[in-house]
Amino acid sequence: MATNGKYLPAEERRAVIVETVLTLAAEGNPSEITTAAIAERMGLTQGALFRHFPSKEAIWEAVMAWAARTLASRLETAATAAPTPLDALEAVFFAHIGFIAEYPGVPGIFFGELQRPGDSPARERARELMEDYGERLRAIFREGQAAGQFSTVFDSDAAASLFVGIIQGLVLQSFLSGSRGSVSKNAPAAFALFRRGIEAGGDAL
Repeated sequence: MATNGKYLPAEERRAVIVETVLTLAAEGNPSEITTAAIAERMGLTQGALFRHFPSKEAIWEAVMAWAARTLASRLETAATAAPTPLDALEAVFFAHIGFIAEYPGVPGIFFGELQRPGDSPARERARELMEDYGERLRAIFREGQAAGQFSTVFDSDAAASLFVGIIQGLVLQSFLSGSRGSVSKNAPAAFALFRRGIEAGGDAL
């Protein structure tokens, strides 16, 4: 995505920088992305890049903030439009899968930030996303239990961790196989297994 030095308002330029990082992350290892590579893809100098972000860490924080905000919005929309808690849970699962399919570089960035030693603004964004995600899932579980759709004996914290872990496992499998498309392909069967574990009358988690 080269912009060839074309003038853009500051906010729009920052958005293009974030988009460029997402594109580069989808093409290779996010940990190997340099500011020089970002600037080159955009047709800018590194000096021009740093006029919009003071450091690489600030760029990564902006990327994580965008990813967290966008994913949270999609999950909220999916859950709100669903007629029942079970439908909401399924909608959230596949909204997340769809987000990964559209932005395949995000999981690598996310995993990379969580594995980095120490704290950073980007890591904090990732942590906040996971906390909010867990609370959203627990709310759906409570609603489903109250509606009689879900078993009342499973641990909601464990179920929320497993829900997210299934998606992360699908992503990891796609990394190992080298097939990004396997995430979407294997998602329906994975969700069906999870669903059977929490439905009323099923084998509770």
